[in-house]
Amino acid sequence: MKEPQAQWLYGVHAVRTLVERSPQRLRRLLLAQQRDDARIRDIEALAAKVGVGVERADAEALTRNVGDVVHQGVIALVSPLPAWTEDDLVTACGEARDPLVLALDGVQDPHNLGACLRTADACGALALVVPRDRAAQVNPTVRKVAAGAAETTPVVAVTNLSRTLALLKEAGLWVVGAAAEGPELAWNCDLTGPRVLVMGAEGTGLRQLTRRHCDFLVRLPQVGAVESLNVSVATGMLLYEALRQRTPR
Repeated sequence: MKEPQAQWLYGVHAVRTLVERSPQRLRRLLLAQQRDDARIRDIEALAAKVGVGVERADAEALTRNVGDVVHQGVIALVSPLPAWTEDDLVTACGEARDPLVLALDGVQDPHNLGACLRTADACGALALVVPRDRAAQVNPTVRKVAAGAAETTPVVAVTNLSRTLALLKEAGLWVVGAAAEGPELAWNCDLTGPRVLVMGAEGTGLRQLTRRHCDFLVRLPQVGAVESLNVSVATGMLLYEALRQRTPR
């Protein structure tokens, strides 16, 4: 696979996670000259420990690299994770024990994608699948919201989500879609084996073609007046239910 072009990552937590977990992927590490607090000193100490050089720069220099964002005085030029193909995903699922995959059916907001990616990492998901077209892709905003998860959990952009779901089913995974009208409550569905959890887009939910590839449709319980949950919140609830079921007691 061709290695993706280096990208700027920003934010204290996201950069610290990368320094701690994958320092070999760091090409440059820049810290704001005016910052000398405990969190910055912590990053400097971690960088020195793993042999990563630190550059000090003024705030304008940082902004020129990452744009007008809340970078918190910490940016890094990073070699991203090699992009997984559909074949890589199927192979990894075949090699893993009880793989858990998250698929997002056309989520548009990069903040939602970043939040879903962060929770997927926390819950042990093998990978996150998104359509290549008409859906949010990994960018600096997603990386910032994901707080380091974009550097540890592969995101697989696929041309045809329905075909990918079919391939994962052939590989032995069961596909569980989340829908407000799902006949089963999530906690009554077995999420312990090889599973793909599929979440719909903001507002529109799962497309009909995607629904036809789901083995089960489940819903999250709600007792309030709001009709639906934010997709990143719903994703977190379903992922943590899967993690609960998979955790030995």
